[in-house]
Amino acid sequence: MFRSSVRDDTSLLEGLRVHLRPLAGPAADDGELVARLGRARLALLGEASHGSHEFYAERVALSQRLILEHGFNALVLEADWPDAWRVNRYIHGRSDDRDAAGALSGFERFPTWMWRNTVMVGFVEWLREFNASRPASQQVGFYGMDLYSMYASIAEVLNYLDRVDPEAARRARSRYGCFDHFGEDSQAYGYAASFGMKSNCEDEVIQQLREMNRRAADLLAGSGEDRSDLFHAQQNARLVRNAEEYYRTMFHGRVSSWNLRDSHMVETLQALEKHLASLTGRARLIVWAHNSHLGDASATEMGDIGEWNVGQLARDRWGDAAMLVGFSTHHGTVTAAPEWDAPAQRKRVQPGLPGSYEDLFHQAGERFWLPLQGNAALANLLAERRLQRAIGVIYLPHSERTSHYFHTQLPAQFDAMIHIDETRALEPLVAEPEWHAGEAAETYPTGL
Repeated sequence: MFRSSVRDDTSLLEGLRVHLRPLAGPAADDGELVARLGRARLALLGEASHGSHEFYAERVALSQRLILEHGFNALVLEADWPDAWRVNRYIHGRSDDRDAAGALSGFERFPTWMWRNTVMVGFVEWLREFNASRPASQQVGFYGMDLYSMYASIAEVLNYLDRVDPEAARRARSRYGCFDHFGEDSQAYGYAASFGMKSNCEDEVIQQLREMNRRAADLLAGSGEDRSDLFHAQQNARLVRNAEEYYRTMFHGRVSSWNLRDSHMVETLQALEKHLASLTGRARLIVWAHNSHLGDASATEMGDIGEWNVGQLARDRWGDAAMLVGFSTHHGTVTAAPEWDAPAQRKRVQPGLPGSYEDLFHQAGERFWLPLQGNAALANLLAERRLQRAIGVIYLPHSERTSHYFHTQLPAQFDAMIHIDETRALEPLVAEPEWHAGEAAETYPTGL
């Protein structure tokens, strides 16, 4: 097991404070940070949890400045493609949804609060107003890059082909019929296919993706189909192909399934970049996802066991044109569940563990950001690995060290880090009785 020999915090703090950029208000008010992000083609904005209000609000403010002042034209989320596309249609005035809450209601899968929350409602309405005042070539899009929506994406491919080419729809329906025995349960398919209980559907989904790719190539040669709608269908076919492999491998170890998932996310970013550049002549992407996806995995314990992620692959693909920004917090409250598919709770976040980055930053200041990119002195100061906390949609305070911490070398992981010492729970739009009842009672540490 890796052991870190962290130097004395007193001298470390003295050196660290020289590099801090204090924040009196939102990080988006800091001209230097926004200018650095504005020079990138991909601005990757992380989060230390999936349920902290401040992380969402800060990313909204930064995204608004990048859109208004630097011409970024796509927001790409750690979200399912079909659900995000519904929001995309709304902000372009192409849907029947009456408001942002309606457009976001497609996010029905756990955890609904990740995208159906009070911060997102305001941001989606802002995006709609922004687009309404500009020509199509200057508008911004809203996309998802995750791959959990296999059956929903199958339906999207079939719906599109039913409209434009019934014969092609018949072929697609025959291929995707391979999944009919599993009751739209992706994990049931993965289990049966991975252990040889049923034949897998790999050949069928590859054939369908190839046909959609040929259709897209024909479109570029002069077909009359709508390019955005075809791209949407093509991306869903790509998702089904990648999701089939993901679910088929998920029972054989975390590393392979994690790598497939993040590879799909980067593949989606590349496809979007190409599509937007062909439509408007420019493609500048803002990416929202958890720190564990956007911080370079090669600088962490995950990289030691063979995992890669979006941040690492983005650096490989885009180099310095990708800027990786992480977020951290020391204490407060968070919206999370005690287990998968459980109701959301408002849970108290334990103070950062001694020896962690969270503890170090707590001692350094309340709100600040650190310019890590190209900062040799700071890289030397923080050269030794420390613990870093990651809270996903599940938070387990009673086993926090083993469930939520890993070692990382921060200067190699991110280009900038934003620290907000105390954060509060993100407010869900969906009725969550346990959340509204107040902070969840914790037994830590006496209940161990």
